[in-house]
Amino acid sequence: MLLKYNKTKLERREIVIEQEASNSGEMSQQLPMIDLDKERDEILAKYRRLLRAAKPVLKDEDAKQIKKAFTISMEAHKDMRRKSGEPYIFHPLEVAQICVEEIGLGATSIICALLHDVVEDTDMTLKDIEREFGPKVARIIDGLTKIGGNFEQGTSAQAENFRKMLLTLSEDVRVILIKLADRTHNMRTLGSMARNSQLKIAHETIFIYAPLAHRLGLYKIKSELEDLYLKYAEPEIYKDIANKLKTTKATRDRFIDNFIKPLQKKLNDAGINFVIKGRPKHIYSIWNKVKTQHTAFEDIFDLFAIRIILQDVPAEKEKSACWQAYSIVTDEYKPNPDRLKDWISIPKANGYESLHTTVMSQTGQWVEVQIRTERMDEISERGYAAHFKYKGNDTSMDAPLDRWINQVRETLESGDKSAIEFLEDFRGNFYNEEVFVFTPKGDLKVLRKGATVLDFAFEIHTDIGKKCTAGKVNNQLVPISYVMQNGDQIEILTTKNQKPSEDWLRFVTTTKAKARIKDLLKEENKVYFSDGKEVITKKLKTLGIDNTLETLNQLRAYFNKKDYNDLYYSFGKGYIHVDEIKKFKSDRDARINKQAKIEIDNKAFIDAKSFEKEIKKVKGVDTLFIGDDLQEIDFTLSRCCSPIPGDDVFGFLTVNEGIKIHRNSCPNAQQLLSQYGNRVIKARWSSQVAKAFVASIHLDGLDRMGMIQDISKVISSELHINMRSLAVDTNDGIFTGDIKLYVQDTRHLETLMLQLGEIEGMNQVTRVDAER
Repeated sequence: MLLKYNKTKLERREIVIEQEASNSGEMSQQLPMIDLDKERDEILAKYRRLLRAAKPVLKDEDAKQIKKAFTISMEAHKDMRRKSGEPYIFHPLEVAQICVEEIGLGATSIICALLHDVVEDTDMTLKDIEREFGPKVARIIDGLTKIGGNFEQGTSAQAENFRKMLLTLSEDVRVILIKLADRTHNMRTLGSMARNSQLKIAHETIFIYAPLAHRLGLYKIKSELEDLYLKYAEPEIYKDIANKLKTTKATRDRFIDNFIKPLQKKLNDAGINFVIKGRPKHIYSIWNKVKTQHTAFEDIFDLFAIRIILQDVPAEKEKSACWQAYSIVTDEYKPNPDRLKDWISIPKANGYESLHTTVMSQTGQWVEVQIRTERMDEISERGYAAHFKYKGNDTSMDAPLDRWINQVRETLESGDKSAIEFLEDFRGNFYNEEVFVFTPKGDLKVLRKGATVLDFAFEIHTDIGKKCTAGKVNNQLVPISYVMQNGDQIEILTTKNQKPSEDWLRFVTTTKAKARIKDLLKEENKVYFSDGKEVITKKLKTLGIDNTLETLNQLRAYFNKKDYNDLYYSFGKGYIHVDEIKKFKSDRDARINKQAKIEIDNKAFIDAKSFEKEIKKVKGVDTLFIGDDLQEIDFTLSRCCSPIPGDDVFGFLTVNEGIKIHRNSCPNAQQLLSQYGNRVIKARWSSQVAKAFVASIHLDGLDRMGMIQDISKVISSELHINMRSLAVDTNDGIFTGDIKLYVQDTRHLETLMLQLGEIEGMNQVTRVDAER
């Protein structure tokens, strides 16, 4: 039989979907009548649209195979609906459409996109897929299928699934490209999900998938994922920037027209075929600048860039054509000498090629101008798929993206590290710029920016790395911790007696060097692992604590260690004294005693589903209300972001410290929501909260006599707010201040900030996280 599916599983999933939607207020009590004929027509229209888009890349039997995949997917998902109420088949069809239309993938990817949820949602197995479509499709589908079963407390299901997906990426990059298409469609339809699900998916996207799209050169998808993250994580900020962009569009368009007119004339006179585009920076990029530069929207000078795309340029003349266009641009407008970026001579690690310069316009505004050919533009938009297309049959691994895939393989070779540690190492290579250095013989080596002489040594060979004692940079002796600069020529000095040390891990930055050093240290440190394990086992027995996986997880979390080996090593080496386990027991007993007074079963504190199910049984709602539950449920307001009433918040089930409340904009929110989504619970402020909360604000402005007195007057005399601390510094007529004070809620805080902002000489008043 071609397809087997478990109807009970599908029905059960439907009930869960409807129940969750009902809980979040997304469905009315009575579902609207469904026009099945209209839906069937919509499905066929989407399928035909997909075939039209795919027609240029289809060969031989491709159309038949796509039809078979579509039929199987239709049958598998026939009883399923998305949270929006749409037929589930819309999703795989849209994912396939993104694959072919926006990423530029072919028939195999279309088939996999249509089938990517089938193994998870039905009884159809990977063997069935392999029998019908071959091993290549089955392998990709396997990479796209989540790991089933339960995960130990303290581990991350998201990180485990991401590692599984990357295991397939090292063989076939299409796994990640299809996953990015899947994530893009999920983000486009995120509006129908419950608020806590929106936050989890949005933060996971910005933490993993947007950087991954950047690394694979998918600029359009990366930008869209970032904007959609902001739309759901910070909806007010997103709307504010979007509205400002909309209201300034006409002025911006006029400026762009006036700026490009003289360039068009000069390029035409030179006989160059070209297209000029003016594009605004995307919303997330603008927000990031506002946040990191502590400036206002109106003060960002480069809200847009001009792109000159040169047409009909032979491959051997691309570089000279771009520099000719650059010469024309800089003849008309004066360039900023510090803002010239040549990614044509040496492309970025994601394959990006372009020539960037920033020039001064006639109105006194800086404008970024990007110059590239059609081939370069396609690679910048479609990333790896376009890179693969232009690479053709060239199997060399010299291209930047191929080098990166090799680095992925090297990262995966170290299979004994925890999924969280693996993910952190892997993410470290996403956004980093490169440094270009040379060997004594003049060979070019590309490493991540911030790499040291020791990184370079391990890049050459592990044996050279482990014996490295110093380096010569441009014939000058330097230590192994020296951070390399572009153009440096490096010679490695070694001695036979040199041995790796833990200290090396502090200053190496590349995944390869870290992995090799850890492997070398592991051999030497085996005795510490076994000693630590023995010490912990004996102490737990003495204290009458069961030596279970749950206890070890609690110890690992309590002492902030990444995995069991790290825990054992710290005890074996004596970094943590064995008597510290007594304190752990005392703190754990106190927490258990506190929870014992609560009506909710202790087991409910293991994951979000258990907690929400249990609290609904007791309270009638699946949400923790902060305020009226104060005496009943053990939770604390997180110090890393100091939430106050009025903030959008979520609860996090920690291993050792009960529930912690975080702001959605907390600096740690991204990591918690993206790695431990199964421990994030819904939380809201109760209307009964009647106490003061600590908030922190930062001030800056022009220093003058009486400034501190005016600040104190607004805070204490006019608004009657108590200050917890005040720190002020002045330098060359500029003052900065940090104040911690007690407020009732966000409205109270906003009133204060507004009034402080009106003080003479005040430049900016911003709320900051408590622990900066």
